[in-house]
Amino acid sequence: MNLRELIEGLKIKKLLGSEDIKIVGISHDSNQVRDGFLFAAIVGDSADGHKFIGKAVDRGAKALLVEHLDDCNFENVTTIQVEDSRSSLALISSNFYKHPSKELRLIGITGTNGKTTITYILESIFSKEGKTVGVLGTVEHRYPGKKITSDMTTPESTDLMALLRDMRSTGVEYVVMEVSSHALDKKRVLGCHFDAVVFTNLSQDHLDYHESLENYFQAKKRLFSEVIRHSEKQPIYSVINIDDQYGRKLVKESAGEIITYSRMDRSATVFAENADFSPHGIRAQLITPWGSLELNSNLFGHHNMSNLVAAAATALSLGVSKSSVETGIQRISTIPGRLEKVQNPLDITVVVDYAHTPDALRNVLEVTRGMTQGDLILVFGCGGDRDPLKRPIMGSIGRQLSDILIVTSDNPRTESPEKIIDQIEKGIYETGFGENRYFRISDRQSAIEKAIEIARKGDLVLIAGKGHEDYQLIGTKKIPFDDKEIARNKVQGMMG
Repeated sequence: MNLRELIEGLKIKKLLGSEDIKIVGISHDSNQVRDGFLFAAIVGDSADGHKFIGKAVDRGAKALLVEHLDDCNFENVTTIQVEDSRSSLALISSNFYKHPSKELRLIGITGTNGKTTITYILESIFSKEGKTVGVLGTVEHRYPGKKITSDMTTPESTDLMALLRDMRSTGVEYVVMEVSSHALDKKRVLGCHFDAVVFTNLSQDHLDYHESLENYFQAKKRLFSEVIRHSEKQPIYSVINIDDQYGRKLVKESAGEIITYSRMDRSATVFAENADFSPHGIRAQLITPWGSLELNSNLFGHHNMSNLVAAAATALSLGVSKSSVETGIQRISTIPGRLEKVQNPLDITVVVDYAHTPDALRNVLEVTRGMTQGDLILVFGCGGDRDPLKRPIMGSIGRQLSDILIVTSDNPRTESPEKIIDQIEKGIYETGFGENRYFRISDRQSAIEKAIEIARKGDLVLIAGKGHEDYQLIGTKKIPFDDKEIARNKVQGMMG
């Protein structure tokens, strides 16, 4: 692509060199640069891309996207100075891949909890409608013929646009994507033309990065107040949960056509009534402007009711038939790592869940309590190098809502697992615990094995925090580790 086309729409402070050169690729990673590439110098959390400009030129970069012109005097290399190289890179990426989101129906989902579950539900609904669907999210990026392990919930803008273009070229019509607060703060989704955006909820998480709940909310809000204003799609639907206090606030500050949803608030555009929650799933009637429909789901709990209503409201807004919504919801049986049962021949229930925030842990404990005839045994920890303020809160929730508690490691990263557990225990000691009702086992495998060893007939073992993840981050190493596999192996060992 000609550089002149590539930088169309950018607010350029200064341009040095020719615009009439051919660019064959773009990257913000100097190691990925090849001859004829544009290199974008991004100021990151741990490194400044401007320090790698020389390396990028040595590898063949023919154009540079920079925020300042220091050390940018290279012969036969065009330099484009902009105010913000991150947002500019997102727009350049969209230009380079010829705006793939314009050719797709694109749905973005943001919020603390529920994003992954809603992507699975919408995928099922759209597939029932006869559409070819792609999904970008925490578990994986997938579309017909491809499954890509997800390193981050929302890819960097260059990778995102490349994925969207490949999806479209393989026949994908609808794309459902999780949009993280980090992605919004780092402007990865600028250049995306959304058809609908969904807000699930907001509770304490990622405060190591955002520092306050208000900053966290402001990052989420960008999807509704900034990003969709650039979309050329009309109408654009903002689907917002008004059961959440931040959702009610967002309604007043969002662009697009507002569609509110609720588990029971009759003032919402879409709401549920006559709800029945059981160990077998959820049954309810859904009231919508497009008519009422029956909601029959194999998923559990009030939080999943919210996820189901969110998916239904989004799909109906986009013109999907009521029958496809009903059937699409009904045929979802489980979500990877979300209240996922580990089948076993013992008379106990073993459940793995991704819950790693206070709100999510409370939700899953309340749901599993209703599935438990005996003791509810909880195994959980907290991730290292992440928000430490939530640790005692989660300790308190775990102790209050479980019968037997085992605190262990999650992904300790570069923090000491013992120190993380010390902080979790501050919340546990505030509520107290009985003899043989609390165990501190920093090795996660040993903790899971202990929980299954002590479980008796009718007990439920909840292994929380990592869900679908098949690794553990210890120090700077990524070690294979799967909660489900550990639990299965332990059960098999006990069966002899």
